[in-house]
Amino acid sequence: MARDFTVSTYRKILQSLLDAEYIFLTYADYQASSANIRCVILRHDVDADPEKSLEFAKIEKSINIRSTFYFKTSGNSFNEQIIKEIAGLGHEIGYHYMDLYESNGNISNAIRSFEINLSFLRQFYPVHTICMDGRSLSKWNNLELWKSYDYKQFGITGEPYLDINFNLVLYLTDTGRKWNTSRFNLYDKVQSAYNYNNKSSKEIIRDVANNTLPDQIMITTHPQRWHDKIIPWINEFLQQILKNSLKLLIIKFRSWQNR
Repeated sequence: MARDFTVSTYRKILQSLLDAEYIFLTYADYQASSANIRCVILRHDVDADPEKSLEFAKIEKSINIRSTFYFKTSGNSFNEQIIKEIAGLGHEIGYHYMDLYESNGNISNAIRSFEINLSFLRQFYPVHTICMDGRSLSKWNNLELWKSYDYKQFGITGEPYLDINFNLVLYLTDTGRKWNTSRFNLYDKVQSAYNYNNKSSKEIIRDVANNTLPDQIMITTHPQRWHDKIIPWINEFLQQILKNSLKLLIIKFRSWQNR
């Protein structure tokens, strides 16, 4: 059986969508587009190994695709030079915020942190969109920050979890290193009328070829999960098994707590 979540597989997904005449848009471009356009909003959450994100950015540039890369401002996700290189390839840079989590749920501290981090990231790119980071082990959902504040006051035009109608846009994410792991996803999930349950990239490519997917799709990837070389692929595969098992336990525990 062919391995999934390889870089070569990712190329095949992109090419299948291009062959099906989907237009690729950054999230900012989608906000300014016609409501009826046949498109893929391509999003990358840079949680680790930013060099892999640069690899994805170069692949997409080579076939005239633009996408959005959401960067944090600290840890092994942040790399100033790579942010500049990805932006130089024509891609959008956004802020992958986790300020409520980092502030341990303190709303006032979180919004101050958000403003500082956003200003810092804007030194390298004129950030207009943001996307929350879902911290699996945290009880704090970073989206809760916007129940008390309005991100538009900071010159932000959109947050995909809050501003996209996922009843009209199919949401596909590789969270859990599968495409159908909503039961493992603590935060990276949406309310949607679509019941898309295919687990493999091969099935996505098949459905694109059969024209059974809707006209508008958001695809979210975490580039550090995709490898052609066997050792890093196995390492990522085993790590994700452990992560999914842990997340399932957390979900069951929280469900028990809420009884």
